[in-house]
Amino acid sequence: MKIEILDTTLRDGTQGAGVSFSPEDRINVIRALDALGISYIEAGMVTDDAGREFFDSLRDVRTESAKLCVFSPTAHPGVAAEKSDLLAGAAAAPVPCAVLYGKSSLYQVREVLRTTPEENLRMIRDSIRFLRSAGKEVLFDAEHFFDGYGDGPDYVLSVVDAALEAGASRVILCDTNGGMLPDVIGMTVERVVRSFPDIGIHCHNDMGMAVSGSVSAVLAGARQVQGTVSGIGERCGNANLNTLIPLLQLKLGFDCVGDRLRTLTPTVKYINEIANLTFDETEPFVGAYAFTHKAGTHIDGVKKDPRTFEHVDPESVGNLRNTVISELSGRAAVMDKIADLTGRKYDSAGKEDPRILEAIQALRKKEKNGYVYEQAEGSLALMIDRVMGEDVSHFDLLEFKVIAEDSKRAEEDGEVMKSSAMIKISVDGSDEIAAAEGNGPVNAMDRALRRALTRFYPEVSKMKLTDYRVRVIDSGATASSVRVLIESTDGVSVWRTVGVSTDIINASWQALRDSVEYMLSHVSQKS
Repeated sequence: MKIEILDTTLRDGTQGAGVSFSPEDRINVIRALDALGISYIEAGMVTDDAGREFFDSLRDVRTESAKLCVFSPTAHPGVAAEKSDLLAGAAAAPVPCAVLYGKSSLYQVREVLRTTPEENLRMIRDSIRFLRSAGKEVLFDAEHFFDGYGDGPDYVLSVVDAALEAGASRVILCDTNGGMLPDVIGMTVERVVRSFPDIGIHCHNDMGMAVSGSVSAVLAGARQVQGTVSGIGERCGNANLNTLIPLLQLKLGFDCVGDRLRTLTPTVKYINEIANLTFDETEPFVGAYAFTHKAGTHIDGVKKDPRTFEHVDPESVGNLRNTVISELSGRAAVMDKIADLTGRKYDSAGKEDPRILEAIQALRKKEKNGYVYEQAEGSLALMIDRVMGEDVSHFDLLEFKVIAEDSKRAEEDGEVMKSSAMIKISVDGSDEIAAAEGNGPVNAMDRALRRALTRFYPEVSKMKLTDYRVRVIDSGATASSVRVLIESTDGVSVWRTVGVSTDIINASWQALRDSVEYMLSHVSQKS
């Protein structure tokens, strides 16, 4: 059975703190969601000239699977639908569908709208008919439906009836406050669909149950689910489609996006990147840790049969299986990891190979000193190469200096604190000096190093630093050791490296150096 997915990342998602999209971002998100096989995409509202310009730009956007939607409230109390500027903007938007929202709870009608129950029904009917006359398919979001149902079902059901009678193709039952338990949602939807089968569900996540509530609604008969990528949205967010889509499709047998489910992981990570959000790698199904195994017994079990510790095939959602090794890992786990990280070039090494024992000892020593390789497999691969006798050094650092500008002046001017770096390196006896300015010392070092290396290794110009994290790893106050994790990309591959020191600049340099060395030793060899 088909379950329609409506993605509201570009509307409800933008109501989340710190989330915004440029017009170009919005079009890129629309294309990504369409390629994933989403049924409906809410593109936003027409509230001003910028909104009208954006929707006008959608005339040239062709979608394969998704219907683009404009979002709008009903007409106001005492105002005819044709006199509403917002409805007029929605009617004129060059998209096939409109999502209209209105009150369904008597409490909300009386206390928020300050109007009568009859006038609210008039507003809903007239607004839907107005949009239908403009050629739009109309989906009606019944706000506060479950709260209203708890107060007494008669009025909320009259709202559903009025919306469908006026021409809405679906009525979406909204847990607007996010305060309903999944069982309550399921029982309520089951009762509603006995009379009105064209029902959808829209859950907020204020109790952490938006996905569970949505699943309960589908099992009870809802045929459309609304949510956002990574669950972003107002307050605690919306139902997380990253989790909800594979749950419905893989666990319950509903068809949400068909075979395109295999593109889910790269799609949601791409959209998080567009939104400039830090992706949560612990997310079910799509996070990097969703299929990452660390315990020795787990690694051994997965090696024999993935079903021992994996509930679905990682490839079914476009993800990958991964294992991490730590100071507790045995030789078999270390050997498997060596094979994964180095393209199996050391397959001839056996468990008793002294280099394997040396690799385990080196790992334990490094981790005692604060290094953690679970998120820094680039540095781990380099360490293994060195232990196995490979030369992974592509340059020697002869000198570097970092200079930061007056932070007080930068603060007073409201500007980013600038830094400059000078680096002198040597490659096969040939020296090169380069300098660069950056937003902070690490960015300056990164730019200066790549500038110096480009003469010898042009491929380094494709590399850029995409994430930088610092964590204090002991309690020595200002004399504490810090661990720096750097994420880098060449536009295709992504890798992470680590450095540890009592000096944050030195720790940053270690991670940065490893990042470049890993690219030259591993990434560039693949391309």
